[in-house]
Amino acid sequence: MKALSIRQPWAWLIVHGYKDVENRTWCPSFRGEFYIHSPQKLYGTQAERDQIRQWVWRRSIVMPPDHRLKVGGIVGRAVIVDVVERSLSPWFVGPYGLVLDNMRPVKFTECNGRLGFFDVGGQS
Repeated sequence: MKALSIRQPWAWLIVHGYKDVENRTWCPSFRGEFYIHSPQKLYGTQAERDQIRQWVWRRSIVMPPDHRLKVGGIVGRAVIVDVVERSLSPWFVGPYGLVLDNMRPVKFTECNGRLGFFDVGGQS
């Protein structure tokens, strides 16, 4: 199955059903189910992650602290049902939005990531 690396805390927000659009600068042709890989490096600076936490907290979402976010492996699954250039989702910033459905966590499995979609073995 395919996997896509998404940095924390975005990966956590997706697999827990909050973030329904994943933004990309490129337009993938892939649609369907994929694994969500969380790379070792967290998104942005501490100040940027603090801004994200404030934004989601205002939406009644409480995320775990950075040190509790799983990194370096497969953390979830989702289905890409569409790719859009416009969306009413508050998560959309574009230019392309991968519209996600059936997002859910899976048992963490260590795995090296790659750029773009990549093949991984059978996680559950």
